Amino acid sequence: MRNAGWSFGRSQARFAALPAIAIAGCTTWLMLPQASDAESHSAATPPAVTRVTQDASRADNTAATQATLSKQAPSDANPAAAAPSDIAPPELVAPAGSPLDGLKIVSQSWRRGGLGSKALVTFTLRNTNDYAVKDIQIACRFVRRDGSHLTDRRRIIPDTVNMKSRKRYAGMLVGFVNVNADKAKCSLVTASRI
Repeated sequence: MRNAGWSFGRSQARFAALPAIAIAGCTTWLMLPQASDAESHSAATPPAVTRVTQDASRADNTAATQATLSKQAPSDANPAAAAPSDIAPPELVAPAGSPLDGLKIVSQSWRRGGLGSKALVTFTLRNTNDYAVKDIQIACRFVRRDGSHLTDRRRIIPDTVNMKSRKRYAGMLVGFVNVNADKAKCSLVTASRI
């Protein structure tokens, strides 16, 4: 019995020494030399200085070129005529319109589904754009009989509507709606150009 008690006492001593060993290891690790921030910044500084020098030399070259062109052109000449002929004037590009500009909901209606809590919308999309449109998001607004706002529901249609065409969607589930909803009005929110 004495042997069993003695071995049990040694294991307790071992467990008591583990936290002391862990603390000594962490302290040693923290005291080891590490790379400082100053060393990492000094290595990154020369490329930045080089870039500034290159940019400055480019600016000097540009100034020299402009000075040469102004010396060659007569003082009473048109500045546009003094520009080299190989450089084309910048083209004016019209900003691309939104895909929603040519996309419309032509007709729409709705009915209840399930036990009267689901809104099923039937509508026709017309795409007059010169490109196909996909991932169309619609937002439907539901109101009571007296016209007061009740709820809004959104739905993304993961389908493609080809250019210069129409597509009909019948009985599309928009979401759950209040049983007091009487009217619905759907509108387009977003669309992606293909």
